[in-house]
Amino acid sequence: MWSWIHQLVADQSLRSKMMLATVVCIVVPVCTTLIIYTFQTREAVKEQAVANAERELQLTEAYVSKLLEDMLYIANFVQMDSEINTILKGKENTRNSPQQTEDTYEAFIDDSKVRKTMDNITLVGEKSYVTILLTSGQAYANYSTSEYDPVTMFQERWFHQLRDVYGFESYWIGSHPTVFKSEKKGNPYQISVARTLRDGSSNIYGYVVVSLDENQFSKIFENVAANEEMMLVDASHQIISHKDDDRIGETLSYLKGRPRNEASTIVRISDEDYLVSRRSIPFVDWQLVSLTPYKQAVSDIHSIFHKVFMAELVLFVAFLFILAYFLRVIVQPIVHLGSVADAVQQGDLTVRSRIKGKDEIGRLAESFDLMLDRINAMIRDITETQERKRKAELAMLQAQINPHFLFNALNSIRMKVMRKGDIESSEMISSLSKLLRMTIDQGRETIPFRKEIDIAKDYIHLMNMRRSTEVQLDIHVSTDAYLEEIPRFILQPIIENSIIHGFSQDGGTISLDAYVEEDVFVIQIEDNGRGMSRKKLEHVQESLIADTATAEGDGERKGFSNIGLSNVFERMRMTFGTAFRMRLESKEGQGTKVIMFIPRR
Repeated sequence: MWSWIHQLVADQSLRSKMMLATVVCIVVPVCTTLIIYTFQTREAVKEQAVANAERELQLTEAYVSKLLEDMLYIANFVQMDSEINTILKGKENTRNSPQQTEDTYEAFIDDSKVRKTMDNITLVGEKSYVTILLTSGQAYANYSTSEYDPVTMFQERWFHQLRDVYGFESYWIGSHPTVFKSEKKGNPYQISVARTLRDGSSNIYGYVVVSLDENQFSKIFENVAANEEMMLVDASHQIISHKDDDRIGETLSYLKGRPRNEASTIVRISDEDYLVSRRSIPFVDWQLVSLTPYKQAVSDIHSIFHKVFMAELVLFVAFLFILAYFLRVIVQPIVHLGSVADAVQQGDLTVRSRIKGKDEIGRLAESFDLMLDRINAMIRDITETQERKRKAELAMLQAQINPHFLFNALNSIRMKVMRKGDIESSEMISSLSKLLRMTIDQGRETIPFRKEIDIAKDYIHLMNMRRSTEVQLDIHVSTDAYLEEIPRFILQPIIENSIIHGFSQDGGTISLDAYVEEDVFVIQIEDNGRGMSRKKLEHVQESLIADTATAEGDGERKGFSNIGLSNVFERMRMTFGTAFRMRLESKEGQGTKVIMFIPRR
């Protein structure tokens, strides 16, 4: 038989022999490999389906955890805020001591502080309902009591369990019917967390309850894949949140008896296999559960594998015919490019490949040459940037005259002044201490814009203490702008210019506007001071471009709080690059406006 095959092959033409050799040596092994690979990838298909489900679950868990963390943040704030707790304890002490009479005006001020704080901590994030309930029956809430009387919480079935909650322990209340009349139709369920407020003797003097509409969670589940069902369940496997309200309270019997740490498994439900994946919420004994029909989970992957296999087979055959032709064309430029790379490795950055062409090798060579040009340019830019950074850091260091010593000394002075009852001087020293703290803290190059606003407030508060007429700061900042990261002490130098040069010894108003516009973060600082002449404005703008340290003119004073526009401009350029822009607008007698356009990272 072998002799017959040998004779059959020998009688064929060279072209036929090559084709036969190609079929025998390439096509047959490839087809055999694909068949073997198909059988071997069955388990890989399952693992990929599990990985996809767990990845979707992980993403959803991040959103759910964020909502729960926001609820904990509000509870933590109420529990840890010393001013609120002092007021609340005072309410209880007044109730327990009939001899003491609380001034009506002071009581009104205290109540206003508590309610204002509750409103402030719920401004960011999803709409939440906060209730502070004292054992005396007095209650504070950030919602209308005509919708729901918070005192009725004492009658809830879960309320007596709060007596066993201590410290930062939280009692999580799963989905329960909405207590607000106007919300019952659109949001039939709520999810709540409760904590106790205890005094130094661990006696309960109040409770804090934070609630969130259940539909805030179910909206997250609506964004998952169409063939996937996702839900939030408690420790007893009861559904807490589901995109279908009718499913809430249902028990998932197929989870009973299975380990809680079991991430993914295939379960038989109603004569059909389902891929069940679970993920625990870190700080509460709840889990996210996803349910996907197994056939649908792997069908797309099977289709992808099939298409990939066919594409590989077609491309492999095509490359086989063109390989010989392109081999010589490809190899020669690559060898030359390799020699150029060796020269670069030896440190010669002046060498270039000079290879021209529109194919991949030509583009690679062109990119390689452009990369070398860019490296040389970056070396020059880095050298110049380091020099500018050194100068800017030197200016900052010159302004920081032993801030650690000053900060500690100021804190000691503040405590003595406070003990003597001079609250106004104590607040002034406190504001100065906060500004000094920011100079000491070198752990991060940038801070959230919210903290930068706090620095500006403290600075204006400090300046108003020493002036006969006060300067007002009018803040208009969008919610997402508070989270933007910027270098420290960016607003203070600009505000200082407005106070010293714009207002002189008079009062005035400084408007601070900040908002996010697509990929640009815009900050506007405008005062209604005396402004600048056109010649003076041009001088300041030229100083910024010329990278000088005297952009504010001959009147600039070096010190802790006056770094200057040029310093701000340089630091922003070093942080955000040339995409950062600063624009100055001013008219004599009408005030000055500084606008910064910061590229978002």
